[in-house]
Amino acid sequence: MQEEKTINGYPFIRYQGIEFTETETTRQSEEFFRQMQTRRSVRDISDRPVPYQVIENLVKTASSAPSGANKQPWTFCIVRDPAVKKSIREAAEKEEYESYQHRMSEEWLADLKPLQTDWNKPFLEKAPYLIIVFKHVYEKGEDGAKKNNYYVNESVGLACGFLLAAIHNAGLVSLTHTPSPMNFLTKILNRPENERPFLLIPVGYAEKDTFVPKISRKSFDEIAKLY
Repeated sequence: MQEEKTINGYPFIRYQGIEFTETETTRQSEEFFRQMQTRRSVRDISDRPVPYQVIENLVKTASSAPSGANKQPWTFCIVRDPAVKKSIREAAEKEEYESYQHRMSEEWLADLKPLQTDWNKPFLEKAPYLIIVFKHVYEKGEDGAKKNNYYVNESVGLACGFLLAAIHNAGLVSLTHTPSPMNFLTKILNRPENERPFLLIPVGYAEKDTFVPKISRKSFDEIAKLY
């Protein structure tokens, strides 16, 4: 049983984290870096089944992320129904076609060329699961009154980062898909008015012969400054 105490009238429990020796901490950080360094956005996703318990564990991990005032302003919609996936793909491709043909600037399209992306999104139908993350812009009390959430985008962004890391850790692949606008997801999934679609993430195993763009990540000196 966890030790409890009261601070200013509120219950607290003793923190029980993971403790390592200095050597172990260095090794753990290096191993996790090497593992995450292999994470890539993958569009060639197999229809190979993934146990639902795995998906549930991934979402539980995502929900362990910190959030403003612990409001946890998120809903993770897990889609495996083929008909719903088909509807999502058709609606997403309609928006993506408009984006590639009319909305994106020439500079944007040029930046995307090395990645060889286009408006076709077969992975939305082929992946065994889609996880659509919705942010709660506010909450509604039982009396219908609006209640504030805080740092919603930051909180939901952190949860999505946890989710992507958990997916990779499980040996699966994913893609962060953001068709714009994404209002069709609210309609297809019948989400309430206080929720807004934030990210669409197909999840599954990579196809056997999958190739990804040859890209490089910025060096440590380019991304970090020691003060």
